[in-house]
Amino acid sequence: MLKKLFFGYFLIWGIALINAQQAYYKDVDLTASGLALKQALAVKIISTHTHTLRYTPGVWEASKATDLYPSIPNNVTLIYGWENGTDLEITNDLSRDKGFRDSGNNQLFVWNREHVFPKSLASPKLSTSQPGAGTDAHNLRPADKQRNAERSNAVFAPGSGTASKAVTNGWFPGDQWKGDVARIIMYMYLRYGDQCLPTAVGFGSSSNTPDAMLDLFLQWNAEDPVSELEKTRNDYHQNTSNTYAQGNRNPFIDNPYLATRIWGGPAAQDVWGLYTALRVSTEKLVQFSVYPNPLRGNNLHLQQSKQGKLTKIEIYSMSSKLVRTIENPTRTIDLGVLPSGVYLLKIISTNAITHEKLIKNN
Repeated sequence: MLKKLFFGYFLIWGIALINAQQAYYKDVDLTASGLALKQALAVKIISTHTHTLRYTPGVWEASKATDLYPSIPNNVTLIYGWENGTDLEITNDLSRDKGFRDSGNNQLFVWNREHVFPKSLASPKLSTSQPGAGTDAHNLRPADKQRNAERSNAVFAPGSGTASKAVTNGWFPGDQWKGDVARIIMYMYLRYGDQCLPTAVGFGSSSNTPDAMLDLFLQWNAEDPVSELEKTRNDYHQNTSNTYAQGNRNPFIDNPYLATRIWGGPAAQDVWGLYTALRVSTEKLVQFSVYPNPLRGNNLHLQQSKQGKLTKIEIYSMSSKLVRTIENPTRTIDLGVLPSGVYLLKIISTNAITHEKLIKNN
């Protein structure tokens, strides 16, 4: 069941959201789209990931706090499950006593930690020996041990109904879990970049998107709305007063439409009313463009469509690293020694933010 959020009042600096989201996204330019929005969100979730968990006990304890089953508070919710007691097959269970965690002794009727983005399909592989990408709780969900083993590292594939092996030995997570899976894969791609490519974990095409995002995950994100469980997990991990919180959120849980803004595809639920706000506000924005682009040499020129004082330019690499900040720039900027490559420019004026992609050729 989805919790309705009222439409936020749109500001040029973002959207006035409710609850924990309001403060979290206040410095993200939600007027951006495409790879510029992807970059801005990546910067946010990386900079706020202030606490990295250990695989043991950190992820175990976080799961027992974030994934409780609503009607049986002593149980954790099991991803890929769908029933509680309607059949005799325990691997189909939707929940499990949180005390029945796997201790590695070939036990049955226990739960363990499922890497939705499998460790072996990342490049380099995800490690659980030290805190890092392999212990990111946004990617780890409680699962029946046998069901987890059945999925193994199979890539995600189209299907319908409940979780099962799909075409070409792929894995369909189930209709009630496919949106969760899609939003986790999107998060991992933003957070860890090319280490966690969506094309490595799913069947289908990425030709309709500007990078490695698959049409399959965009479809699942649109078809399966955000659950209360996903929201609970997000709120827990932002609140660093919680012992096993990471500090960051999954933006696609907060608003699935962000994926549509970045990658296109079928329109996902827009819980912030972002589309309407952007459409109304477009005429009020100050737009900048840069030339020449691609750039040879050091001098970059800015062209402005409306009046507004230019205050700062931030230059980011495609791996979300802030390369350079230029305060109070003029309309002709000497970039100095900037290596060849692709960059994202965040152009800030007194009443707007514009993102531009820059190709630098030396």
